[in-house]
Order: sequence, then C-alpha cells, then structure tokens
Amino acid sequence: MKNAMTDACPETSDGVSSAELLGTFNSLLQPERFKDYGPNGLQVEGKPKVRRVVSGVTASLALIEAAVAWQADAIFVHHGLFWRGQDGRVTGWMKQRLALLLAHDINLFAYHLPLDAHPELGNNAQLGRQLGLRPHDGEAGRFGESGLGFIGCSAGGVFASAGSLASHVSAVLGRQVVLVDRSDDPTAAIQTIAWCSGGAQGYFEAAIEAGADVFITGEISEPQAHYAREMDVAYIACGHHASERYGAPAVAAHVAAQHGLLHRFIDIDNPA
Repeated sequence: MKNAMTDACPETSDGVSSAELLGTFNSLLQPERFKDYGPNGLQVEGKPKVRRVVSGVTASLALIEAAVAWQADAIFVHHGLFWRGQDGRVTGWMKQRLALLLAHDINLFAYHLPLDAHPELGNNAQLGRQLGLRPHDGEAGRFGESGLGFIGCSAGGVFASAGSLASHVSAVLGRQVVLVDRSDDPTAAIQTIAWCSGGAQGYFEAAIEAGADVFITGEISEPQAHYAREMDVAYIACGHHASERYGAPAVAAHVAAQHGLLHRFIDIDNPA
C-alpha cells in the first residue's frame, strides 16, 4: 500500500488547548491502567492551541514531514519517540524528528498499549472489525496481560480452514501473510479465532490456553512455528504495521469530532 491520506471531521471550532486535548485522550484511553514500554500522552509539547490533527502509526520523519505540509498542530500516533531502554542522546534520527517537531511547534501525542486495548476504537477492536471478527461477550472475549488479546469468532460464519482465513486476512489488509498451518488436519474448520495486533507473538501461548484454533498477530518469531505445529493451533502473521493501521485514526477522528477539529490520517507505507 502506498502512502495514503484520509480526511475526516471538517473543522467546526476555533480549536482546543493542547492541555484539554491531552485530557480527552487520557480520559478515553486511560493510560494509568497499563505498565507500558514508554511514556503515554504528550511526548513533545507544541503550540498551545490545536485546530488540525494528523494521525498515523509511527512518529517517523516521513509522517512528521507530511504533518508539516498539511500545517498540523498535533500528531497522534501509536508508536512515539521514546521507549524504555533507549540511549537517551538526541542525535541522528532522533535529532531530525525532534528538530522538525520543535521547528514547527507541533504537539506529539503517543499511546501504545492503551491504544491497543480500547474495546471499541483500539487497534485490536478495529482490526477485528476490518477482518469481520466478533469477540465473545465480556471477559470471555479477552485474554493475556491486561486483557489486550481478543478472542471470538467470524461474524460471517465458520472459516473452512486456516488457509481460507489466511487468504481472507491477506485480501483485507493488502499484503501477503505468513501462515503456519495446523499439523493434524490443515483442512479442519476454524471456529475460535484469537487476535492481537503488532508484535504480540508472545501472546500465542495465552491464546492457545484460551482455546483458539488460530492466532492472528503482526509478527512471528522462531518459537511460534514450533508451538503451532506441536499444539495444532494455526498461526497467521500479517505484518506489524498492517495490523496497526486502524486504531490511531479511529481514536483521533473520534476526539477531533468531539472538539470540532480537522483530522487527517496519513498512512506511511511500511513492509514490516
């Protein structure tokens, strides 16, 4: 998929303060509930008044440049600039990104696990909606740490096999997926589907324990192929970026509509 832009929510107000916008994001996503890998919320302070918001997956230089071209006052992303264990020096790519944000006085808001977990607007909820998957009701529809993983079934009926589900995922997301099929009977119907976007390969064992016939996530590491074959549970890796394109624009569009802001989603292509 080439870089894409999607506009929504025509501007209907004089803007909102960055502090009030932060409060709205925090109230919606509740970052205090999560032990995360980096700071959630306002990562880079920009102009005090926000009228235009760009959303994207990652605060890359390309996204920041596109936001500058669109004269955005704020950027809302899933992957921000700061992560636990970073070097801490402002050099190289970090200097480039920060310099551009600061030069144009753009606020950077980033939410990692809170954006994955939101039950309606988050990455996993939105990925399920794109794929036509319906989580089980209540707690039965969640698994893993902090209930990040979703588990349920296809809203359109049972998939004939893991292979047919993999073809469906590939067609919807527009990229080739990696499938480790069921070992006992690859033609067996798929009833219970678990999914967790991004780099959630570590959730596979929890998905197995939750009773999944197949697990869908963004990435696969070496151990998961063995677990899939030994436990007779299929595994579909559909790309980290491809699985996380939907939460940020859903949240940003929702909040922009609340405050009468102009919002644009800019999808920077990423093969990972």
